[in-house]
Amino acid sequence: MQINADLHLHSKYSMATSQKMNLPTMAEEAGKKGINLVGTGDCTHPKWLQEIKKASSDDESIQINDTHFLLTTEIEDKNRVHHVLILPSISKAEELAEIISKHGDIESDGRPSVRMDGCDIAQAARDTGALIGPSHAFTPWTAIYAAHDSLEDCYGDMTDYISFVELGLSADSDYADRIKELHRLTFLTNSDAHSPWSNKLAREFTRFEVPDINFEGIEKAILRKEGYNATLNVGFFPQEGKYNESACVSSKCLNHYTYEKASSLNWKCPCGGRIKKGVYDRVNELADFDNPQHPDYRPEYIHLIPLAEIIMKALGHSSINTKGVTRAWNTLVKEFGSEIAVLVDAELEALDVDERIIDAIVAFRNGDVILHPGGGGQYGWIELPEKTVSKSQSRPVSENKSSPKGQSSLLDY
Repeated sequence: MQINADLHLHSKYSMATSQKMNLPTMAEEAGKKGINLVGTGDCTHPKWLQEIKKASSDDESIQINDTHFLLTTEIEDKNRVHHVLILPSISKAEELAEIISKHGDIESDGRPSVRMDGCDIAQAARDTGALIGPSHAFTPWTAIYAAHDSLEDCYGDMTDYISFVELGLSADSDYADRIKELHRLTFLTNSDAHSPWSNKLAREFTRFEVPDINFEGIEKAILRKEGYNATLNVGFFPQEGKYNESACVSSKCLNHYTYEKASSLNWKCPCGGRIKKGVYDRVNELADFDNPQHPDYRPEYIHLIPLAEIIMKALGHSSINTKGVTRAWNTLVKEFGSEIAVLVDAELEALDVDERIIDAIVAFRNGDVILHPGGGGQYGWIELPEKTVSKSQSRPVSENKSSPKGQSSLLDY
C-alpha cells in the first residue's frame, strides 16, 4: 500500500515548540494534510513518553483516528550533529532513553544533547533495533556535512548501519545525488515541524510503498527489502533555504557572494560580518559528480510549498490567514479529502476554484516558478509567473531583513 509519512517533528517538550504539539492535535492536522504515518518525535523525553504510552494500544501500536504514529527522536551529539532515530516500540524507546541518559540530560529538552559521538549513537540505535540517519544533512548548523566531510568521519565503524539520510529543507535529491557515498541510502523528506498547522507539519514528506503501517513496514521500505521502498519525495526548492547561497550573516547586510569571492575575502564581509558558506557551495565541495547521478531506485522529487501559501501567492494576499485563502483551502481539502491529494494527486480539471489557484498549482507541479535564493539566515522566496497572478506579490514578513533568522513566531518552524 502507498502511504504518506512525516517522520521527523517535535513535541511540546522541545525548545521553541508550540504547546499544540500534542498527539491528538498532530493526528487531527495530519489527517487534513493527508499524512498516514507521523513520527512522535522526542520519544526519550520521560513526560512525552508517558503521553505516548497513554495513547498506545500496545507496545508497538499508537493510532489516533486514522493517523498512525511511530516512535522517533532526534539526538544532538557532542559535535552538535543531529541524528534521527526511528524505533520499533515503546519498550525500545525506554531502553534508548536509559542508554543516553548516562551521557546527558534527557528531561530538559525533547531533543537531547549528549556527550556521545555519531558512532556511539549509531551503536545505541543498533542495540535497540532502531533505524538511524543524519538529520537535515546539509544545513550549515547541526548537520553532518557542517561538521564532517563524509559519513565515515561521523559514524566510524558504524557507517554501514546508517540506512537513510534526511535531506532537510536545504537540499533535494539533485543536490544529494552528486555525492557518491549517499547513493546507497534512502532519502527521507520530513518537516522537522515545531507546530502542527498545515503549513508546517508535513511541509516535506515521503511517500512509501509498505506492506503494513508499522515499524516493520517502514523498515522494509527504507532498507528496500521485498520490493518495498520510498516512491516519492516531496519538499521545498533548496533555494528557499535560509543558507542556500553563501552570504553575510549580518542582518544589516545579507550580501550574497560567490564561493570564489567569499574565499578571497577569507569568509569575512567588508561590512565586518561573517560570510556563512551556503549549502549550494558546500555540496560543490563534497560532490563527486558535476551533475546528479540518481540510482535506479531513487524516486521522483516534487518541489512544492504548503497549499495555503500557494493560494496566498495566487490570489496576491499578504497572509495565509485571510478569509479568501482560508475559504479556498477549506473548499479544496473538503472536496479532495486532504491537502496532499490536492497538490499531488488531483486531476486539474476537477479543481473547482479560482483559475489563478489552478494555474499556481500547475506552476509548482511543473517547476515553472521564479526562485530568489536565500542566504545568511534569510529565507529565499518564490514568485509565480506573471500570468498566474493579478496582483504583485510581496515578500513574506518573516523574510524581511529586520528578521534575519526568518522566524518571528512559532508558526515559522
